[in-house]
Amino acid sequence: MKRLLITMLLLAAMLPARAQDFPSRDIRFICGFAPGGTCDLLTRMLAEQLSPIFRVNVVAENRTGASGMIGADTVAKAAPDGHTVVLATMAMHTILPEMPGIRMPFDVVNDLTPIANVANIYNVLVASPNGPFRTVPELIAHAKANPGKLTYASAGNGSSQHLSAELFQRQAGIQLLHVPYRGGAPAIIDIVAGRTDMMFGNLPEFMGQIRDGGLRAVAFGAPRASALLPELPMISATIPGFSIRNWFGVAGPGKLPKPVLDRWVAALRQVAADPGFQRRMAENGMEIIVDDPDSFRSTIAADRQRWGAVIREANIRAD
Repeated sequence: MKRLLITMLLLAAMLPARAQDFPSRDIRFICGFAPGGTCDLLTRMLAEQLSPIFRVNVVAENRTGASGMIGADTVAKAAPDGHTVVLATMAMHTILPEMPGIRMPFDVVNDLTPIANVANIYNVLVASPNGPFRTVPELIAHAKANPGKLTYASAGNGSSQHLSAELFQRQAGIQLLHVPYRGGAPAIIDIVAGRTDMMFGNLPEFMGQIRDGGLRAVAFGAPRASALLPELPMISATIPGFSIRNWFGVAGPGKLPKPVLDRWVAALRQVAADPGFQRRMAENGMEIIVDDPDSFRSTIAADRQRWGAVIREANIRAD
């Protein structure tokens, strides 16, 4: 018994030292979505910046499926040593846990450790270039005159695009028709073709079509305008208080040791201070918002309450 107790004490004494030795091998940086989207782009940008800081390979890895849950579940079940992290999405932490009909394979609160928020993706309302409105006031007027006739696309029932439009129509006092798609790409194709009227979504995914004239940017739903479209108005100028933030952060397995957590936060702040990274983020329509674990948890709690209320009021269920 005495020998067992001594062994346990020695193991306990060794844990902090091992945590402070992090990293001791390559790091897996999981993205829960397919290559080509905003999540994938940001994961790869961060992995590239973090490798020289940690002095090990930080490998971006796509583990797709189930709205990002497969990737997040991989991290939730990993050893809590900091060598496996996931690009945390707003939907994963605030929407899916509140969505009726969703069964998550892990407890998002206890099985994942929020490390830091890293980026806000500018939310923007886009429309077909030949649509019946050009401004938010014109959209609202047309919708009031034709209730339920204007259509908005989303990447699926309960997606951030869906909830953004639900919040918009409730605050504007109008009725729109939801057209869910299996992903953002087919939704954009139909808006360009004029088969669907509009969509709320991430600026990086729209920017190519906006530049080419396939989509018309109507207004920012984000708290601030992007330097890529500095003259574009804010929806909040017409609907006071309307604001959509779609953030991405970094999360590790539950019970991540504090020395490892602190090392990750310090590394992400070093990335955020790099001028080259700042330039690439701005060029891709992303705003840097690196914070700390406590602030990140507060953001998650506030947004979960907000989107949970929208889900319940609109009686939204998973597909």
